[in-house]
Amino acid sequence: MSEPAAGRPGTALLSGEHAAEVLAFLAKQSIASIILEGLIRDNNFDGSLNRGRFYGFRNRDGRLQGVALIGEITTFETETEDALVAFARCAQDVPGIGLIIGEQERLGTFWRRYAGENQPPPRQSRELLFELRRRSSGAAAEQVRGLRTATLDDIETVVAAHAEMAFEESGVDPVKHDPHGFRRRCGRRIGQGRVWVLTDGRRLIFKADIISETPRVIYVEGVYVRPEERGRGYGFRCVSQLGAALLARTEAICLLVNEQNIIAQNLYRKAGYEFRGCYDTIFIP
Repeated sequence: MSEPAAGRPGTALLSGEHAAEVLAFLAKQSIASIILEGLIRDNNFDGSLNRGRFYGFRNRDGRLQGVALIGEITTFETETEDALVAFARCAQDVPGIGLIIGEQERLGTFWRRYAGENQPPPRQSRELLFELRRRSSGAAAEQVRGLRTATLDDIETVVAAHAEMAFEESGVDPVKHDPHGFRRRCGRRIGQGRVWVLTDGRRLIFKADIISETPRVIYVEGVYVRPEERGRGYGFRCVSQLGAALLARTEAICLLVNEQNIIAQNLYRKAGYEFRGCYDTIFIP
């Protein structure tokens, strides 16, 4: 797909030459903009590492009005409905889409244009966006001795825990669906120093992944507490300590929590996180 002709709005592939313009456009704090900006900073516009390709939508004056990652993982940041509709139509021609994430109302519009007015999502999850900023103050938490960044010696337990969470959320076991790719992505994140763990010998007690990091916001995902250790305060203490460590190098931390997980919501509020909005995720088998 090439650049739209002058004077005609349209969608086109993005590449490294557009990096400065795209990053300026994504200088926002929605989940989509944080994910997209973080992927570009980490991987440039490499489609294999990003598990999708980046597209831009421009209006008649050539101004960028939307950026989307379309592929196995699909998400978007748009200023206009024209951009949203254009990305949905573009996605119809891209095979292998497995997950679409977006702000609640925008994702509804995207899905209707992508799948058809009367086609319900095959599986959908609603999540709440929580944010922790430096000015936020949660309850004081006792320090956790041993909370650290993971090493490759931890990869087996990290892969198992992350796969368990992914299966519970999406109904797809990534170890069976994409064993080599899933393990490679977990190992790469560990190598980047973006997986935090608390272990007892070889037993994993707590885990959290930094999915995207920008100068302004860090997006955290995959927060896990070993089932038999739940209710003993590990989650609150580790989340609080991790938050303090990450806020030393960014302005804010954000994460998504399933709307049905009241226990986790209460934990994050206790740790100083504040509710910011609703997001939906559509899982496509």
